[in-house]
Amino acid sequence: MLLRYFLFVLGFTLTLNISSQTPTDYLPKEFHKSRREALRAKMPVNSVAVVFANPLRNRANDVDYVFHQDPNFYYLTGYREPNGVLVLFSDDQQAEDGTVYNEMLFVQKKDKRAEQWDGKRLGIEGAKERLGFKMVMNGEDFKNAGINFKAFDRIFVEKFNDDYRNSTNNTGEIYDLVMAFKQNADYNPNNFLSPIKKQIYELVKSTPIENSANVAQIIGRAIAYDPSLKEDTDLMKFKDASEIAIKKDLKEKITLKLNAKTNIDISFLSSNLATLREVKTPAEIKLLTKAIRISAVGQIEVMKAMKPHMSEIELQGIHEFVYKKYGAEYEGYPSIVGAGNNGCILHYIENSKTKVGNDLVLMDLGAEYRGYTADVTRTIPANGKFTKAQKAIYNIVYDAQEAGIKAYTVGESMAKPNQIAIAVVNQGLLDLGIIKSLDEKHPYFPHGTSHHIGLDVHDPGNYGNFEENMVVTMEPGIYIPEGSNCDKKWWGIGIRIEDDILVTKNGPVNLSAEAPRTVKEIEKMMAKKSVLDDFVLPNLDE
Repeated sequence: MLLRYFLFVLGFTLTLNISSQTPTDYLPKEFHKSRREALRAKMPVNSVAVVFANPLRNRANDVDYVFHQDPNFYYLTGYREPNGVLVLFSDDQQAEDGTVYNEMLFVQKKDKRAEQWDGKRLGIEGAKERLGFKMVMNGEDFKNAGINFKAFDRIFVEKFNDDYRNSTNNTGEIYDLVMAFKQNADYNPNNFLSPIKKQIYELVKSTPIENSANVAQIIGRAIAYDPSLKEDTDLMKFKDASEIAIKKDLKEKITLKLNAKTNIDISFLSSNLATLREVKTPAEIKLLTKAIRISAVGQIEVMKAMKPHMSEIELQGIHEFVYKKYGAEYEGYPSIVGAGNNGCILHYIENSKTKVGNDLVLMDLGAEYRGYTADVTRTIPANGKFTKAQKAIYNIVYDAQEAGIKAYTVGESMAKPNQIAIAVVNQGLLDLGIIKSLDEKHPYFPHGTSHHIGLDVHDPGNYGNFEENMVVTMEPGIYIPEGSNCDKKWWGIGIRIEDDILVTKNGPVNLSAEAPRTVKEIEKMMAKKSVLDDFVLPNLDE
């Protein structure tokens, strides 16, 4: 009896030790519940929202990519496994046994064999305990869960990308869950319209056929804003048709689509979740700040470790080693490490240059910590010292960033920092003789300066005015690739400085200021000894 008691205590202690070795600083279940309540408050009476988890995606043969949850689904549930569905009701529902509920979560079924290969699953009871849901069912029960979607005035769902596989006979797989929803809800993509498609359809309906050439031009321009219009075969045929009879027939078909009745709405969720996600809660700011500080420390350690003989991918590895050392699960996006002319490629991710030499090295990287992603960029000289030309361009970008950050104030337009940065950059380029006038169109600053960060590196938002507790990047840049129409001494200089700014009622706070930004600060940091200076691996080519 004593032995059995000892074994019980030992097993219980081991269980506690094992559980204590896993991260405990994820967002609490109360956060996700509050987000569901906030979304429900925006839903009209007799409506339902259906949000799906991300699918598993195949890497090659029988190997899948590491699973990453859909940000909106995670935001609302906290569930980090595939094959899940959230059903959120605007009004209370009542089950046959009298249970009252206003949300349902469908999860992967517990399966000992699958868990032996792929890891533990929460299952029904785990989702109730860890995530705080009361009504939880296995995914395979979704089809027959008794939800009469046709009885709701509005069904809110995001546009399906249809990039999931039907790889098994498991009816709880995301492919089957989506198919079950489409069948039960009479989902027909031809029966609902995006705002831009609705405008185009209205135009086709109201414009006389003899003036349809003008409509065709407008459709062509609209495709640049909404490429999904290309998937509408009737609209594309109308744009390209030359015969009047064919255009009349297509106009009738398009008018029928315009008048079709459906209770499915594919814009509500994306719009309202963008509104919710652009302003961060204190819990989100805490995790986001951790991700940003990790990324800033990564920049510091690379500054100290960088040597001209290093490769781009080696520098990438140092950054990402720092991330892992702090427990960050992923990189928030593919790491960009571009030396010399490679730094002039905005989303350069090959990182294949074998020696960075004496070039500038642009490093745009961000750690993802507990789902939240930083976005920090520094550009530094590989040999530790800026040349006169490099310094001249760098200081223009720095001045543009400093001036833009001052505009990160509550109530200011989110477009203002970009306008400020453009003015500073253009004046600087003019002073150096790289452009001939302030209003000259040039390719040296081809992107905007400001985007939200959060669960996505480009977090959704409405991009109106700054609000308290938004976290937004400030990232001016100048890129002068080889062959540019200017003095050759500027060729191959690509510089971007990017920081993550918290908007507060007392003014902007630079959350990534820990990583040096000025020429003097960078050169001083690069002169320091690195812990990696003595880290030498065997030569495998001898």
